[in-house]
Amino acid sequence: MSGRRDAEGGAGAGADEEALAKILELLGRRPHFRAELARKLAERGYDAQTSDRALARAAALGYLGSDEELAVRFAEELARRKGLGRSRIARELRSRGAPEAAIGPALEALEAEEPEAELERARAVAARWTRRGSGAAALARHLAGKGFATSVIFRVSKEFASDADELPADDE
Repeated sequence: MSGRRDAEGGAGAGADEEALAKILELLGRRPHFRAELARKLAERGYDAQTSDRALARAAALGYLGSDEELAVRFAEELARRKGLGRSRIARELRSRGAPEAAIGPALEALEAEEPEAELERARAVAARWTRRGSGAAALARHLAGKGFATSVIFRVSKEFASDADELPADDE
């Protein structure tokens, strides 16, 4: 991509415009966290100052929302569409560049809407999984991979697995 550097070799206004155009292109595909956009710009050869100016301009133009609101939206989407548990949602948010300060409130917002939401999501995942005739251990591994809490995994495994009576007694 030409224009990242001006004729003297320094960062130019053209690089800022190119970086802004790249941000808008990325945002046109899906929402991104600021850190995620900065990382993608760096991967494309833009220096930190150019990225910072382009991100500030995108925010001033109203193209970048708050990372906190985006974290809530992503968490809701991951819970609804993929049926993920809290720990997996947190991992997904981190991998996308969500700031740590936004992850906790996003997870709390999920549970504020419906306190038993994670249990219900786990039950829905188990209902689809048990059609395969899996046992308690396999179901528990599957639910753990989806990021559900141990207490939720135990309850759902007892309810759904064909060999659930092989599980230890619930001490909770």
